[in-house]
Amino acid sequence: MIKILKFAKKLWYVMVIILLLLIVQAYCELTLPSYTSDIVDVGIQNKGVEYPVPEEMSKTTYDNLMVFLDEQEKKVVDTYYKEDRGRYKADIQHLSAKELEELKASLLDAEQMVYLFTSDGEEAVKLQEEMLSVIGNKDTDIMEQLKTMPQELISSMKESVEEKLKDYPDYLSEAMGKQFVTAEYTNLGRDMDDYQMDYLKSTGLKMLGIAIVAMLVSIIVGYLSAKLAAYTAKDIREKVFSKVIGFSNAEMNQFSTSSLITRCTNDVQQIQMVLTILFRMVAFAPIVGLGAVFKVLDTTTSMVWVIVLAVLAVLMVVMVLMIVAMPKFKKMQKLVDRLNLAAREILTGLPVIRAFGREQHEEKRFEDASRDLMKTQLFTSRVMVMMMPTMMFIMNGISVLIIWTGANKIDAGTIQVGEMMAFLTYTMHIVISFLMISMVSIMLPRASVAAERIEEVMESKTLITDKEGTVEVPADGKGNITFSHVSFGYPNAKEYALTDIDFTAKAGKTTAIIGSTGCGKSTLVHLIPRLFDVSEGRITIDGADVRDIKMKELRKMIGFVPQKGTLFSGTIASNIGFGDVNLSREEMERAAKIAQAAEFINEKDKKYESEVAQGGNNVSGGQKQRLAIARAIAKNPKIYIFDDSFSALDYKTDAALRKALNEQVGDAVVIIVAQRISTILHADNILVLEDGKIVGQGTHQQLLAENEVYQQIAASQLSKEELEGKGC
Repeated sequence: MIKILKFAKKLWYVMVIILLLLIVQAYCELTLPSYTSDIVDVGIQNKGVEYPVPEEMSKTTYDNLMVFLDEQEKKVVDTYYKEDRGRYKADIQHLSAKELEELKASLLDAEQMVYLFTSDGEEAVKLQEEMLSVIGNKDTDIMEQLKTMPQELISSMKESVEEKLKDYPDYLSEAMGKQFVTAEYTNLGRDMDDYQMDYLKSTGLKMLGIAIVAMLVSIIVGYLSAKLAAYTAKDIREKVFSKVIGFSNAEMNQFSTSSLITRCTNDVQQIQMVLTILFRMVAFAPIVGLGAVFKVLDTTTSMVWVIVLAVLAVLMVVMVLMIVAMPKFKKMQKLVDRLNLAAREILTGLPVIRAFGREQHEEKRFEDASRDLMKTQLFTSRVMVMMMPTMMFIMNGISVLIIWTGANKIDAGTIQVGEMMAFLTYTMHIVISFLMISMVSIMLPRASVAAERIEEVMESKTLITDKEGTVEVPADGKGNITFSHVSFGYPNAKEYALTDIDFTAKAGKTTAIIGSTGCGKSTLVHLIPRLFDVSEGRITIDGADVRDIKMKELRKMIGFVPQKGTLFSGTIASNIGFGDVNLSREEMERAAKIAQAAEFINEKDKKYESEVAQGGNNVSGGQKQRLAIARAIAKNPKIYIFDDSFSALDYKTDAALRKALNEQVGDAVVIIVAQRISTILHADNILVLEDGKIVGQGTHQQLLAENEVYQQIAASQLSKEELEGKGC
C-alpha cells in the first residue's frame, strides 16, 4: 500500500482533505444508531421524556420532593428551579451536561421515593401498604404523613427503600425517574401523545439531516478519490513514458515492448482502481471500526465477546482466502504480459503468418495464453464469489447471536431494547469494516505487483544520459565525424561487437560502410547519435566528444534513416515534418523531391494531406523508405546517416536519389550503410567491415584492386564488365 501511496504523494493535500471528510462521515454514521436507540427507549418506551428531570412541576410535587432531599440537594434544586405562577420551572434544554448531571443526581432518588409513594404500580402499591400498616392508618395520605415525620426517620426510610432498589440496573432507576416526569406532565395537563410525537419528529429530522450530511460527504469523498486516482494514473503514465523515451537500446532490450505497454496501461489501471477505493473503503473502514468499538464500549460491555468472536471469524476467512488467492494475483500480471506479447507479435507479423500458412499455430498460441489468463482469473473470481456468501453467513450468524443474547439480557433487565439495537448496528459496522479491508486486501497484491513493475521501470538506470557539464558544438562547425580507436560491446556480451574502429567522415564527402550481415554496420552508425555508448575510444564531431554534447543538440545535428523506415499515423505532411514542426510547404516539397517521393505523393487525391496508417501499413516498402529519407532531408542536418535505407528502392530510383542527394546536400557529412555495391560505387570513402573490424577502406577502385573481402562482395554482385570497369 505504501508503494501505491508513494505515486500519489504529490496530491497529499487531497488525501488529507479526504481523511478529514471520512472522519465527518464516520461520525455521522456512528451517531445514527444512538438516535435509533433513543427513538425506541425514549420516544416509544418513555413517551418522549428524554431526561429523568422535569422541565416544570406543580408546587405539591415540588414540596413532596423536598421531603426526601438533604440540605445540599435542596440547595442544588433551588438553584435551577424558579417559581412561576404556582409552578416550578427549570430551563433543562439549555443546561450543560455537567449541570444536568448535577441536577439529576440531586433529584433522582427523591423522584423514585415520591413515585413509589404516589404511583398506582404493583410494586409501588405494595410498598405503600407496608408503610401505611406501620403508620396504622390506611385511610391517610402517606405523603402528608411523611411530611410530619422527623428527618432522621425519613432518611432511614429512604435508605430502606434504596436497599430494596439497589439490585436493579441503573437504567431502571432512570426509567422510574422518567415515569415520574411523565406522570407529572400528565397531571399538569400536557398531552403526552403530542409530546411523544414532537420528540419522534425532532429526532427523526435530526437523523435525516445527519444522513444527508453523510451522503453528501460520501459523494464528495468518492469524487475526490476518483479525481486523485485519475490524476495519479495520468502522472504515472507520463513519468513512465518519459522514462522509456529516454531509454537507450540497452534498456529497451531489458524490457520487452509488450511488457512496457502493459506497465503503461494495465498496471497503471490496477493502481488507479485501488486508489479509487483505497480511501472510500480501506481508510474509512478502520475509522468506522474504531469509532464503533468506542461506541460499543460506551453502550454496553456485556456482549463485547460477540464482537471478538465475529472479528476472529472474519480474519480466519480472510487469511485462508489470501493464502489461496495471493499467488494467483501475483501470477496474473505476467500472464497479461504474455497475452499482450502474443497479440502484438501476431498482429504485426500477420503478412508473414499468412504467407507461411501458420494461422492455426498462431491462433493456438494466442488461445493458450488467453486460456491460462482465463483460468487464473476464474480461480480468483471464484475465491471472491465464495468470500461474499461466507462473510454474509458470519454477519447473519452474529446478528442472530446478538439478538438471542440481547433478548435474554433484556428479559433479565440488564439492558434495554434500543441499547441492544444500537449494539447490533455498531457490531455490524465493525464486521463490515473488517469485510471491506479484507476485500481490498485481496485486490492489493495485484496492485502491489503492478506498482513494483512500474517502480522497476522508474528506478531502472538509464545508461546513456547527459553529463553535468556539457560542451557546445562550434556554430561554424561542419559536422566532421572522427572515430578514434572505438570498440563496443553489448551489455553482458563476452566479446566486442566492434573493435578498434578508426576513421573520419568529412563534410562534403560520402562515407560508405559495407560488409556481410551481422558484421556490425548498423551498430557502428548507432554509436554516432548515442543510441549506444562506446566501450573504448571516442567519437568526436568537430573535435567535441559526442558524450560531452547534450543529446538533444547532438541529435538535432543528425538526420537518421534507420533500416526499417518507421512512419507514424497521421498524414504524409506530418511524417515529413516530423523533425521540424515549422517546416514550410516549399521545404517539404523540396525534401520529397530529393527523396524521389514527390511523384507518388502527387498522384494521391489529397497529396501531402493523404492519411498514413499506423506504421505506414498503407504504403509500399519503397514508398515508406522514401518518406523516411524525405523526413531526414527536411530536417536539414549537418550529418546524414542512411542505415541500409535504399534496399527497397529499384536501381533507377536509387541512382536518381543519390544524384539528387549529392547535388542538394553536398556540404553535409553523408554516411551510407549498404548491402549493394551499386549504391556506394561513387562514395568518397568506403569502409569494409568483417567481424566488427575495418579490414579495408578507400574508393571503389582502390578496394577492388587491393581488398580481398571487397573483391568477394563485388564478385557476388557485379557482372564481369562492371568488375573490369566498363559498366561503372
